[in-house]
Amino acid sequence: MLLIVGMTSLVRRAKDNPPTIDPRLANLLVRKPVRVATVAMANKTARIIWAIMTRGETYRASHQPALAA
Repeated sequence: MLLIVGMTSLVRRAKDNPPTIDPRLANLLVRKPVRVATVAMANKTARIIWAIMTRGETYRASHQPALAA
């Protein structure tokens, strides 16, 4: 639930200052309703957190997955 609250804040900030947001979030907001985009980004964040914790790694913002298309 805290991730959804955090993403809601991020979406609100995106509406006030669009150039500063993640392009993935901007694309998602164009295609989906706000609440769906908020929950989707919270889910993505939860999956990133889980992967980092299970592998014992640190977060790398510029990381590209091996299967990225």
